[in-house]
Amino acid sequence: MLILTIRTDKPEAEIGLFEDDEKLDYLSWQAHRELAVTIHQKIEEITKNEKIQAVAVFRGPGSFTGLRIGISVANALADSLQIPVVATDGEDWLPQAVDRLKKGENDQLALPEYGAPVKTTPPRK
Repeated sequence: MLILTIRTDKPEAEIGLFEDDEKLDYLSWQAHRELAVTIHQKIEEITKNEKIQAVAVFRGPGSFTGLRIGISVANALADSLQIPVVATDGEDWLPQAVDRLKKGENDQLALPEYGAPVKTTPPRK
């Protein structure tokens, strides 16, 4: 199974391409405030028009905006390609995700785990 992995919880974003447990390619870059623009370019670069069969995404904790972008991209890809998506966390998130996908699991909608309440600006009025 060809799996696209996405991790966007910190300024250095990471995506990978795996054939089950075997890493085929992996990219990391300083995305900072350009993540929404660069993630699509990097996914196109790493997949090289290969037909991905599943998406694994890191769900947190981490940056609110980073997680929101990465998980949104993962969900959009999975929905549009009609492939499974799983979201996992922790230091061993990637082996967990691959194991879940190999078992046929599918979250259908990956959700973030921010690790703390989201801080938003209160309304002015």
